[in-house]
Amino acid sequence: MEYNVHTLPNGIRLLHVPAASAISHACIIVNTGSRDEPEGKAGLAHFIEHLIFKRTEKRSTNQILNRLESVGADLNAYTTKEYTCVHASFLNPYLDRTLDLFNDILFHSTFPEEEMDKEKSVILDEISSYLDQPEEAINDDFEDMLFAGHALGNNILGTTETVQHFTRADVINFRKANYRTNEIVVAVLGNYNLNKIVNNGSKHFADVEMNNPNKVRVKPAILPPSNTTIYKPIMQAHCILGTQAYSTHQTQKVPLMLLNNYFGGNGMSSVLNLQIREKYGIAYTIESNFSPLSDTGIFSIYFGTDKEKQAKALSLIFKEIKKLRDQPLNDLQLQKAKNKFIGQIALGEENRIGLIISMAKSLIDHNKIDSLENVFEKINAVTTRQMIEVTDEILNIEQLNVFTFCPIAE
Repeated sequence: MEYNVHTLPNGIRLLHVPAASAISHACIIVNTGSRDEPEGKAGLAHFIEHLIFKRTEKRSTNQILNRLESVGADLNAYTTKEYTCVHASFLNPYLDRTLDLFNDILFHSTFPEEEMDKEKSVILDEISSYLDQPEEAINDDFEDMLFAGHALGNNILGTTETVQHFTRADVINFRKANYRTNEIVVAVLGNYNLNKIVNNGSKHFADVEMNNPNKVRVKPAILPPSNTTIYKPIMQAHCILGTQAYSTHQTQKVPLMLLNNYFGGNGMSSVLNLQIREKYGIAYTIESNFSPLSDTGIFSIYFGTDKEKQAKALSLIFKEIKKLRDQPLNDLQLQKAKNKFIGQIALGEENRIGLIISMAKSLIDHNKIDSLENVFEKINAVTTRQMIEVTDEILNIEQLNVFTFCPIAE
């Protein structure tokens, strides 16, 4: 897909992706997330993402929330371990309104104490709700174990204790230290020419004060594998197996993405779904995931099942891992895996808001954006030998961590 990049004097980059549609999609992404939080401040990045919608120098909370919704647009935001993102979908005439709002909430929020107190209560409820969903909570506990002692293990929402003690100074200091203008991308996908994007982008972001402090991220250590079980008042057993994996900058990332998709990724035809759910019917949800980060990655296999079937499910998963290691994919199987993955990626391009966010992240991570053709070339270039090497390194049963939520015995 065609795209253009224009860098403002303060370092903020404007990404322009032309698209013939009456609907436009835009995002502003800051290269900071929960891993950048100071010790004892888990959840601060996410807290700030909530607060920016509460009050600015010129708008009340209601004015912020109605600025785009009043014209039928959609506005939302999220925080990850490495990013903070605000995004919107809107009719083409409202580009200027959208970028103006992005600027206002990102750079002119006032963080009043009374709004902070209200939002703490909201997030504490969010944490409680999250903990009531073991299939969600287990991911955070697993990552806390995988990255023990490192900020990557922090729950993105934070904890009840950390959230309650956030101060306005914490918020302001975090933003000053982490909202680096040279690591902010404003991206727009829509039916506009480059001049319009540059003019509108400059109008709203050129006056943002340059802020480029040194960025320090410490790579997490690889810890010895562990097997942990936590007993909870739940109905099903939930289990994650996994390990640290490749970063977004490592070439092995592509074969592992292909392996993950084949083994337990999207779709009902993955190996794990066919063997564990369809053949034996012992797990409603079973899947694998690979999440590359800037200096490491996470590979995991998750399933939920009745407590009595947990051992059988684990045994079958280990059996499929051993089979994959002992009987590598032949050329025909590998080509089928590539065709499936390429088709899924192509269909994913139809999700335009997801596409523009992905392109903005790529610009931050790699300072470039691969075309769809280049992505497909990389996938098609994966060899059987690469698949074997990645399988041997990542799907090493002896190196996999096992983390389980087990129902309390009656």
